[in-house]
Amino acid sequence: MHDARLLIDMGEDAVHRLARRGYTLDLSYLESLQSRRNKSIQAGDELRSESKRIAQQVQQTAKAGGEISALKETARKLKEQIRVAEAEQEHVQHELMELLLTIPNLPADEAPDGDSEEFAVQQRRVGAPPVFSFEPKDHVDLGEAMGILDFGRATKLSGPRFSVLRGVGAALERALATLFLNLHTRCHGYVEHSVPLLVSRKTMTGTGQLPKFEEDLFKTGVADRDLFLIPTAEVPLTNLYADEIISPTELPIALTAHTPCFRSEAGSYGRDTRGLIRQHQFAKVEMVRIAAPEQARAEMEKMVGHAEACLKELDLAYRVVTLAAGDTGFSAQLTYDLEVWLPSQSTYREISSVSDFGTFQGRRAGIRTRDENGNPTPAATVNGSGLPIGRTLAAVLEQHQQADGSVLLPESLVRYLGFRQFKADGTPSEE
Repeated sequence: MHDARLLIDMGEDAVHRLARRGYTLDLSYLESLQSRRNKSIQAGDELRSESKRIAQQVQQTAKAGGEISALKETARKLKEQIRVAEAEQEHVQHELMELLLTIPNLPADEAPDGDSEEFAVQQRRVGAPPVFSFEPKDHVDLGEAMGILDFGRATKLSGPRFSVLRGVGAALERALATLFLNLHTRCHGYVEHSVPLLVSRKTMTGTGQLPKFEEDLFKTGVADRDLFLIPTAEVPLTNLYADEIISPTELPIALTAHTPCFRSEAGSYGRDTRGLIRQHQFAKVEMVRIAAPEQARAEMEKMVGHAEACLKELDLAYRVVTLAAGDTGFSAQLTYDLEVWLPSQSTYREISSVSDFGTFQGRRAGIRTRDENGNPTPAATVNGSGLPIGRTLAAVLEQHQQADGSVLLPESLVRYLGFRQFKADGTPSEE
């Protein structure tokens, strides 16, 4: 969320920058709301000051034996005026907050122009995409042939866009999560958390999922409690520090968690709905860093390296791109996507997004630190996938498939699984 005063001070620059991401800022409307808010606060303060003065005058006059009926009537009218002024202040404050909650973050200057993945700028490629002497299969055909993926039974249980992993498929899912968590906690300095999967509306608002993305969320509740299934562990991890002031000496804070994630993915269609690429429920290891505002970009670069380390451990070819301003997420000011090579599609597909949110989430969630003068100030947040289990599993199957339909696993997974290869029938082999 933005500070309204900062947007107003930026003026046309804020309008131009938000236009890069397809948002039209009505600056005059924002200015009018801010002006009304300031006037209502000033009016309320003046009325309360006058009410206090009259109350003291009533006491003094009564003590002196004077007539106080007129003063008491004045006091009564002032109380009514204060009630009206406070109601106006609350009303305009609500209007202002409703507007601010819908304004996306300002895109960083480094974000290229454009509104889709076509405008992303490649930073680097790592590893050569595998070359096969046969027509590579996609992960769905491979997994179903092996008997380790079962989309039919998943549909029977829950409808389309769910999956069941069986046997060594389930073991591979568990191994990937353990590998990533061990990397992040033992090598990258993150503290692992186990967090709630159901969170409040306030928590969802703190990281920017609400109000804009409510249609993409799964919602439930008991009695008068509304709760949302988390779309990513970013939500509970970041909000652990909501409405707190963090000492600068504690920063940066690095958090990670392995959780199920739930998204309705409204509007998704086509190739992304086949297999493990875009599902309603999926598992993911998430990374969150909370930092001083001036350190956010450095923390983002560090997190990109942590996500890349996961891909390197699995011997997967990938690339890193900078997303265009109009394709950057609502809360982010700059996003790098890590895209893994999928042989079945002969292209790179997004497997991790790492985003610098600046102080946008910190201001929304009330996560603060202190500046050089000791004054409270919003903290910066950085978030990234490290990594989603399903998409990674798909990439492992596709990039490491063999001509006979088996899959040869990278050494990093052998340590956790105890075998080196999936045979074509889905049974493990140490050969």
